[in-house]
Amino acid sequence: MTWFNYLLNMTTDLAALTREICTIATDAGAFLLQERQKFQRDDIEYKGLNNLVSYVDKETEKQLVEELSRLLPEAGFITEEGTTGQEADKNALNWIIDPLDGTTNFIHGLPVFSVSIGLAQGSTPIAGVVYDPNRDECFSAWQGGGAYCNGNRISISPATQLGESLIATGFPYYSFDQMPKYLHILESLMKQTHGLRRMGSAAIDLAYVACGRFEAFYEYNLHSWDMAAGVLLVREAGGVVSDFDGGDEFLFRGDVIAGCGVHPELIWAIQEYWR
Repeated sequence: MTWFNYLLNMTTDLAALTREICTIATDAGAFLLQERQKFQRDDIEYKGLNNLVSYVDKETEKQLVEELSRLLPEAGFITEEGTTGQEADKNALNWIIDPLDGTTNFIHGLPVFSVSIGLAQGSTPIAGVVYDPNRDECFSAWQGGGAYCNGNRISISPATQLGESLIATGFPYYSFDQMPKYLHILESLMKQTHGLRRMGSAAIDLAYVACGRFEAFYEYNLHSWDMAAGVLLVREAGGVVSDFDGGDEFLFRGDVIAGCGVHPELIWAIQEYWR
């Protein structure tokens, strides 16, 4: 039996693995806070339009890859900064990591950013950790084991209607071809909900859905590393995750809707303009 199959069949061992991931994520978060104190605007690099990166992203990713490689050597890597220099097989067992989700916030001194570490078999996340170093909150989940914040069980909001919901989303920053549809959705949801929020870290948005601070989150043009950990948090907290069509192709397609009992109504509200 392979180590991966053993993990799938022994929940306690998958739980132990997740605790190890939490330790690695919190160490990375401490590094982010340390570097934030001395970060300068001259350290900013541009990968593309409004797509920022810095030495902090890259160094944090290297640390994560090194530690996670020791933890589970047979797993590949899908990473935002590509520091491994290898192309991963998306159908295999992979660590899917974002060393600094919320780089723009970090650069501008806004304390909303996170470390996101997911472990997935193909497109199915089986373990995930999102660590918010500014609030010292470590959100974790593993397949079949529930979702937690700092070791305490969390669950989604009990809300069932958009009219009693606070919704999180993200604004497009480099691909604007769907902007007219997106603005129609924003206008519609502004009128149907308690409001919308744009935190700037999809991983934190999803963690907040999992613990009931948001009723739902939706966004398009995301990458797998933005959501691999967060979508598992939502599912294990009792929520529903889908792509904009209501299907299960979100991880590598990039559009996602995650929520509590408002999920069906939110899909309808989005599809009204997205079709």
